[in-house]
Formats: sequence, C-alpha cells, structure tokens
Amino acid sequence: GYIQACRGLMISAVCLGFFGAVFGLVGMKCTKIGGSDQTKAKIACLAGLIFILSGLCSMASCSLYANRITSEFFDPAFVAQKYELGAALFIGWAGSSLSIIGGIILCFSVVENSNSPRRGYAYNGATSVMSSRTKVHNTVPDKTPPKHFDKNAYV
Repeated sequence: GYIQACRGLMISAVCLGFFGAVFGLVGMKCTKIGGSDQTKAKIACLAGLIFILSGLCSMASCSLYANRITSEFFDPAFVAQKYELGAALFIGWAGSSLSIIGGIILCFSVVENSNSPRRGYAYNGATSVMSSRTKVHNTVPDKTPPKHFDKNAYV
C-alpha cells in the first residue's frame, strides 16, 4: 500500500512539475505571450507555487519510503529481505529541495519595487563639432579649423 502511495505522490510531483515549467515559460519577461509585465509576474508566481507543491509531493514520497525502509530495517521481528537507503532517495530529496527553492525564487518575481521606478537613459544623439544640420555642401572644402573644441570633439 505504501508503495502505491509513493508512486501516486511521485506521479503527481512529475505532473505538477510539468505544469509549473509551462507556466514558468509563459511567465518569463522575454516571451511575447502572457500579457503585460504585471500579468507575467503573477503567472511566474503561480509557477513558483506549483513548483513548491511539486517539491513537497516528491519530498513526502521520498520521506515516506525512507521511513518504511528504516522501520523495517531496525525491526527485529521483520524476517523478509531488508533494504537500505539508496542513492535514488538522496537524489529525490535533493531534487525536491531544489524544486522548492526554485519555486520560492519564482514567487519573489511578483514583488515590484514601486518605491524607485526604473529610469531609462535618454539618448540625445551623437554630438560633434559640425552636425549634419549645419553642414554646407560646397564644392570647395573648408580648410579653417573649428573654433570651439570640447571633450566630444575627439570622440
């Protein structure tokens, strides 16, 4: 019975992880689907919650199986073959921990820093001594040097 419970928890963890990945892809800022940045942040937070649920299901499954193994191992009345904790359980615990941590990080994407809005840099165009608006198109080139030099004259 407990193996069926562990199997069900692991299958639900895999399914939740798949849907979390889909919502995570939709919630990224670099994609064009999902709407505005605020909507995408909410979708990314939903993906984080789904990843946390997936990690909890996986953690519960690994812990339930490990509890059963250790209780059978230390039970002197249990005469069947005894198992030990293997690498698969440790990988399951590590994977579920990473899934929970990743979900927490995704949940923080909904927080906007409203106190200091991001400012873009204003581009004023290239500055030169002689701009294209003041050029005179003559057949004879002007050999007089410019009268005003500033720091942008050499760039």
